[in-house]
Amino acid sequence: MELIFDAGRPGRRGVRLPEMSVPKQTAIPESLRRTEAARMPEVSELDVVRHFTTLAHRNFCVDSHFYPLGSCTMKYNPKFHEKIAALSGFADLHPLLPQLRHGGALTQGALAVLYESQAILAELTGFAECTMQPMAGAHGELTGVMLIAAYHRSRNDAARRVMLIPDAAHGTNPASAATAGYECRVVATDGNGNVDLDDLDAKLGPDVAGFMLTCPNTLGLFDPNVTEITRRVHACGALAYCDGANFNAIIGRVRPGDLGFDVMHVNLHKTFATPHGGGGPGSGPVAVAEFLRRFLPVSRVTKRSDGTYSLEYDFPDSIGYIAPFYGNFGVILKAYAYMLTVGREGFPRVSDNAVLNANYILSKLRDAYPPKYDRYCMHECVLSAAHLAESYHIHALDIAKGLIERGFHPPTIYFPLIVPEALMIEPTECESRETLDAFIAAMLELAAEAQRAPEELHAAPRNTPIGRLDETAAARKPELSV
Repeated sequence: MELIFDAGRPGRRGVRLPEMSVPKQTAIPESLRRTEAARMPEVSELDVVRHFTTLAHRNFCVDSHFYPLGSCTMKYNPKFHEKIAALSGFADLHPLLPQLRHGGALTQGALAVLYESQAILAELTGFAECTMQPMAGAHGELTGVMLIAAYHRSRNDAARRVMLIPDAAHGTNPASAATAGYECRVVATDGNGNVDLDDLDAKLGPDVAGFMLTCPNTLGLFDPNVTEITRRVHACGALAYCDGANFNAIIGRVRPGDLGFDVMHVNLHKTFATPHGGGGPGSGPVAVAEFLRRFLPVSRVTKRSDGTYSLEYDFPDSIGYIAPFYGNFGVILKAYAYMLTVGREGFPRVSDNAVLNANYILSKLRDAYPPKYDRYCMHECVLSAAHLAESYHIHALDIAKGLIERGFHPPTIYFPLIVPEALMIEPTECESRETLDAFIAAMLELAAEAQRAPEELHAAPRNTPIGRLDETAAARKPELSV
């Protein structure tokens, strides 16, 4: 497929821009002017439409392919909710419009969405209050850790400079804790895929600020000792943080606040069917226990006695602003629509089907790709290609490339790091049995091909516009052209 620059012809154009009404010398400062004209493709509107439509058809996406990307929960985004987010009464609002008087009626609906969304999430997670401001999951993690830090500062407990993180935690936890100024220490996983309680006890102490537990963890497993873990963390004066990236597995079945956690973030794009990928947009609301409410960021959406909504700022103990305006409103709106569509009685069906689909795949593939921790999983299963690598020099990467050749987006590979040659598969509750069976058949075919003709897999994919790349060289010495 040629570049759009190559498709153009001199003098061809698809749009004519009006002349600038402001004199050039006043419109653009000299220091910001180009020294030469920008090179732009010279193409017609039809050329542009066909080029990008053709390019889009070559992409993998949830709308066109099964997308079992483990740890990411690539749920289908209902188009009905996209339409709601596009309603002009929401989409055309400016965030600086008045809240109450002189046009405030325009913003009351948006404030109601924010208020009701945070109330629903607080109920689903089992916490006292929720902030909708964080703009992504990792941003929610950072906010949660900042709340933990604010709590310890309020008690003049400056000695707590360590954050404990399991080796089966979500990958961004260490970065979030380090960004907040903490030293990170790793807690090991035991032989069953749970937190090693002896290792946890050895590392708990007066210097520990908190313990960040992904629940369920990135092995796709629910730790049966979770309430004992939070008890031990509290006994040493630390707080228990729940990474809610995998909330899709337990929503409607258990509330993390009831398990002893003090703070958690929720990924709206992983649990509440809002877009995920491409660098954003995202949303990572944070819910807290009662004693942490006073530290939540500003501004906060409140409901007045007369039934109107407003933004309040007077919270002296708040950690302050963590995002511009009031959160990623378009994403929150889609999640709010999803929550109302599913309803209280529907959420257990979401988690039930997510867990059922993952265990169906696990039961069909465990012999071909033996898991390191062979037990019932939650919403995702972590298999391994280690025996294929050892016996036939076929690695998880080769399996991923073979899936591309067969029209499936690969699952996450080489994560979590504690599983060699990991294949992390998350089907979500949206997928049909027929789709799962087709994926399972492809995976079994690849396992057979690894033994029969490994050189064929080393060359995959062969039916794509670009074949197998030297990925290390591509990352370090990319060949870029315009």
